[in-house]
Amino acid sequence: MKFNINNFLNISSQSSKIVDFQDLDHIDGVSISAVSAGLYKFKRDELVLFYFREGANYASVYTQSKLISENLKWNKKIKKKKIFALLVNTRNANALTGPEGYDALKKISLDLSSKLSEIQKRDEDVPKQITSSEILFGCTGTIGEKFPFDKIKASLPELVKKIKYTQNKLVWMKAAMGMITTDLKPKVSMAETKIGSSEIKIYGIAKGSGMIYPNMATTLCYIFTDATLSSSILNDILKNNIKTTFNAISCDGDSSTNDMVSLFATSKVKNPEIKKYNDMRLKNFNKAVHSVLLNLAKQVVSDGEGASKFISINCINCKNEKDAKNISFKIANSLLVKTAIAGEDPNWGRVAMAIGNSDTKINEKKLSISFGPHKIFYKGSLYKSYDEKKIIEYMKGKSIEIEVDIGMGVKNFKSYTMDLTKKYIEINADYRT
Repeated sequence: MKFNINNFLNISSQSSKIVDFQDLDHIDGVSISAVSAGLYKFKRDELVLFYFREGANYASVYTQSKLISENLKWNKKIKKKKIFALLVNTRNANALTGPEGYDALKKISLDLSSKLSEIQKRDEDVPKQITSSEILFGCTGTIGEKFPFDKIKASLPELVKKIKYTQNKLVWMKAAMGMITTDLKPKVSMAETKIGSSEIKIYGIAKGSGMIYPNMATTLCYIFTDATLSSSILNDILKNNIKTTFNAISCDGDSSTNDMVSLFATSKVKNPEIKKYNDMRLKNFNKAVHSVLLNLAKQVVSDGEGASKFISINCINCKNEKDAKNISFKIANSLLVKTAIAGEDPNWGRVAMAIGNSDTKINEKKLSISFGPHKIFYKGSLYKSYDEKKIIEYMKGKSIEIEVDIGMGVKNFKSYTMDLTKKYIEINADYRT
C-alpha cells in the first residue's frame, strides 16, 4: 500500500514517529481508504473513508454550538439503525456554506452509495443496496469557505478502489494522518477486553488541536469495535463516558461548529446479548471504551496548538460535581494561568484568581492549592514549608498537575488543558495563509 509520506513532511514537527504509537491491527467489519483530493496546496491525504461491509450499529454526540456545520445537519437527519460508511474530509469545515454545502453532501452520498453498492455486488455473497441515508460525514478545516465538491467527487473512484479490507498499523496511521489539520501528531488508541468470554477489540482514532472545549466532544473522534451491541446500548456507553473524557478537556476555550464523536459496532464477534447498560457483563467493555476515549482526549490536549506543557487540574471536595467542573475549567481556560505555566512561572495567585471567578461559593479558610506534590496554599494561608525554588523546578517539567481542594464536600472533577505559547498565536494568525 502506498503511504503518503507528505502527511508527515508537511507538518510543523518532525518528532512524530510511527513506532511511537499503539499497534492497531485488523478489526473485523471495518475497511479503510485514504487518498489525496487536492484540497491543500501540497499533496497529502485529506479524504478518508471508513466502510462497513455488513453495516454497523452506531451512536454519535455532536457539538452544542448554536452554529453547526452542514455535515452535522446531515448526520442528525440519518434515522437508519445501521450505517455503511463514514466519509471524512479535512481542509474544509463545510460550515456556514448554506444550502449549497448541504446539497454537495447529498450528491456525494448518492455517488458514494452507488459505488459501494457495486462493490457489494462484486465482493459479497448477499450484496446489499446501500443508500445515501446510510452514510455519515465528518468535516474539519476552515469555516465559511465554499465546499470543494468537485474535487471530492472526482476522488471517489480512487477512494473506493483503494479500500483495504485487511487493516494494519500503517493503514490506521494513514487514516489518522488523513484527518489532521493543525495537529502535529496523528492520534490513535486501542484496548482489548471481554464481554462474557468473547474477546473484543476497541480501536480509536481522532484529530483535534484547536477550538477544543465542551460541550460535547470538541474534535473528530471515531471509535470502532467488533462487539455485537445495539445502537441504544452504544448511545448509553458513549454519553456516559464522554463526560470525563472529551468533555473534560480544553485547549483554548472555544467550541467548533463541527465536533463529533462516534462509536461504531460491527457485530463480528458474537458475544452474549446485552439488553441493558447496567448489565455487569458490559462493565469491562465500558471501562475499556473509557480508557480509549481518555487516551485520545489527552492526546488532543498534549497536541494543542503551540502546546509545550500538558496540564491536569483536579478540583476535589466540592459540594457537587457542577461546582467542581466549573472551578476546574475556570482554571483551565484562564489565559493568565496558561501563560504563566508557559513561562514556567509558579504564579499560584493566578490559580486563586480563577477560583474566585468561578461563581462558586468558596470558604477561604478551607481552600488548599498544590502544584504536583508541592503544597502552596493550605487552608487559608501560605503553607508553612512553602519553597518557591522547588515549585520553579517543578514548573520546568512537561506535565503539570494542579490540585485545588475546596474542602466543602466530596465531589471531584478533573480537567485537562495545555499552556498558551507564542506558537499558538503564530499558528492561528497564519491559519489561512
